[in-house]
Amino acid sequence: MSAMTPEGKVKHKVTKMLKQYKLWFFYPAANGMGRAGIPDIIAIVAGEFVGIEVKADRTKKPTMLQAQCGRQIIDAGAQWFLVYDDQSLSVVEQYVKAKVAQDVGSGAS
Repeated sequence: MSAMTPEGKVKHKVTKMLKQYKLWFFYPAANGMGRAGIPDIIAIVAGEFVGIEVKADRTKKPTMLQAQCGRQIIDAGAQWFLVYDDQSLSVVEQYVKAKVAQDVGSGAS
């Protein structure tokens, strides 16, 4: 088994957090058959669409298409996050905690 890439390590942390909250998520296929710029991870948090773009570290920037897709997701009323370290992951986790707590408080499940 080969060593995990730096980006793979960040994706693993994101996946672990999403599983901790029992959220539905998937990794869109990156095989050239899909739309360019789609986030690395698509999740549903308390009924809301969330796109998560993952980078190996803060020096790695989203491509023009990834940034454009992120803006389109936000403009459509959904959430888009860029995660590259524990600090940026904690922003996503705080959002998830708040949405899950709000969803539980409303009686939805």
